[in-house]
Amino acid sequence: MALNAPASTVIPRLPRAIAVAVGLWAGLLAALAAGPALAQADGMRVRVDTVKRVPLSQTVPVIGRLVALQAGVVSARINGPIEAFEVEVGDRVEAGQVIAALDATALVARRDLYAGKLSEAKAELAIKTAELALARQNYKRHEKLKKSAAFSQARFDDAKQNVVIARAEARRADTGIAAAKADLSLAEINLYNAQVRAPYPGVVTERLTEAGAYVQVGAPVIRMIGDQTLEIEVEVPFQHLAGIQPGVEMRLRLDDGTEHSAVVRALLPSENPLTRTRVVRFIPNIGATLRPLAHDQSVTLEIPIGPKRQVLSVHKDAIINRRGKDIVFVAKGGEVEARPVRLGVAVGGRMEVLDGLSEGEQVVVRGNERLRPGAKIQVVGES
Repeated sequence: MALNAPASTVIPRLPRAIAVAVGLWAGLLAALAAGPALAQADGMRVRVDTVKRVPLSQTVPVIGRLVALQAGVVSARINGPIEAFEVEVGDRVEAGQVIAALDATALVARRDLYAGKLSEAKAELAIKTAELALARQNYKRHEKLKKSAAFSQARFDDAKQNVVIARAEARRADTGIAAAKADLSLAEINLYNAQVRAPYPGVVTERLTEAGAYVQVGAPVIRMIGDQTLEIEVEVPFQHLAGIQPGVEMRLRLDDGTEHSAVVRALLPSENPLTRTRVVRFIPNIGATLRPLAHDQSVTLEIPIGPKRQVLSVHKDAIINRRGKDIVFVAKGGEVEARPVRLGVAVGGRMEVLDGLSEGEQVVVRGNERLRPGAKIQVVGES
């Protein structure tokens, strides 16, 4: 009997331990089963975004080039041999700076000759002026003798005629001074033009003759580019001309990666029949660059495809493709409605809405992957 007593005390306890374990497992399973039910009752937590209108300005990159407003050859203005060059290729020059000098020995002598002739003409005028004064004095003397017995009509008439002649001689001398001044001015102009000067600030790109060469009027001496006055020339395809109007500002990118802006100055009224393009001129607004600008340098402009307009848009994250169709879930009164949409072009992080949505509606952008039509939701914030 003593040996059976411990067994009788252990055996009855086993059913109670099993009952406790079973109870714990049942409680855990009930809690797990109640979780989704509670979540379903509260609704799925989602974020929403508002359907709104945004500005749309689509652009297409078009390659253009920088063109100098002032570029070309600088020519000689008089005949003569080139005595020396004052600049080399690559030198930067200012407007009026001497580029080359012609031999001016003969021009200096001619200038001095005309200066002497001017002095001679002035002296001649002084003589003729004195003769005119003397003739007038003699005429007045004979005029006073009209009432005296010493008066002679013939001498009076001669004195009067001498005044007329002296006055004409003085006028001719005065004209001689004007002619001498003109000759001297021409000589001084030729002497000035013996030095070939830069007509505008820029850079010398080529020497077209050498020292010692004899040049005629109009002969090219150097070639230069005015790199301080640049415009942009772009051949724009005809289908992209709708958004191009004088005064419109566009983005500009140089080949060094820097970005700037440019304003439309003019749309030339001629079209290339082969490429169907028109030339458009822009005024660039260029700030700091990594490399110096150059004539014919390539640039890229963002040309608008059409005029800027306001479009209805939806956030890209709201769009779900199911069975080949684009849909969004519209939040309404704690539930969602599946709405098919027809989309247009991208506008940054949004898409143009052509049909299916109205401005101001709320669409789900987070948590919409697991939604079904009519599902309950809990909005926790906006994107």
